[in-house]
Amino acid sequence: MSARGRLCLVTGLSGAGKSTALKALEDLGYETVDNLPVKLVAALMQSDDGPRGPLAIGIDARTYDFRVEAVEDELQSLAARSDLAVSLVFLDCDDNVLGQRFTETRRRHPLAADRPISDGIRHERQLMAPLRARADLVLDTTDMTIADLGRLLDGHYAIDEGPPMRLFVTSFGFRNGLPREADLVFDVRFLSNPHYVEPLRPLTGLDSKVDDYVTADPFFAPFFDRLCAMLVPLLPRYVAEGKSYLTIAIGCTGGRHRSVAVGERLARRLGEESGVVVAIRHRDIDH
Repeated sequence: MSARGRLCLVTGLSGAGKSTALKALEDLGYETVDNLPVKLVAALMQSDDGPRGPLAIGIDARTYDFRVEAVEDELQSLAARSDLAVSLVFLDCDDNVLGQRFTETRRRHPLAADRPISDGIRHERQLMAPLRARADLVLDTTDMTIADLGRLLDGHYAIDEGPPMRLFVTSFGFRNGLPREADLVFDVRFLSNPHYVEPLRPLTGLDSKVDDYVTADPFFAPFFDRLCAMLVPLLPRYVAEGKSYLTIAIGCTGGRHRSVAVGERLARRLGEESGVVVAIRHRDIDH
């Protein structure tokens, strides 16, 4: 499908980052429109010489004449067109974080009226549930930075052809919760912990001394070799199934030592053996 036939509808909960997502898609080369009435989507997508695009349109509960049923009908109609590639992105977020965002910015929730923000969030979550259920991509922005959101959208909706798959490795600490965007999660807490070695405690898995300590564990080499032997053949299978982006999360207790060292080595090995573009982030390295 050419870039002209691409249509990305962005929706979700108020405060979850729709405007940020649209800006990220705009940076990727999409023409963006926010709060467009649903009945005008088809007309906006069409130009004199065929489908326009790539186009990203923001739709949520604040949109004029918004009805979930109307959005679903429009999606079904657009998806039936052979000249369009339509995708629905739903932005979600933890209720407490949403409430905090509205409080900090002193904005009123669009569905709260004169009621508490929590009531508006709960109402909107119920209202938007059908769209979340049918979304092609659900992104939970609770712990995401703006850069994280942009990176994920780039992985899924980049206009240039680029590689068939983008791979992302993230290290994390279990005590801070699982990365919500992770497709595959591996636990390396069985490895010797540098935290209990006084000279290594203030360092991170990016330091060679910590890396040497972690990889010297007799269980590291067989685990790591088997992990890579499993993942490398799987990547072409994901591509064959149409998956353009894969996030692999490596976790230890705090996310500073073992997971960082293993994540760095995994990113290098997968890049070397598969030819896939690999990016890496250490979520909790500064915690």
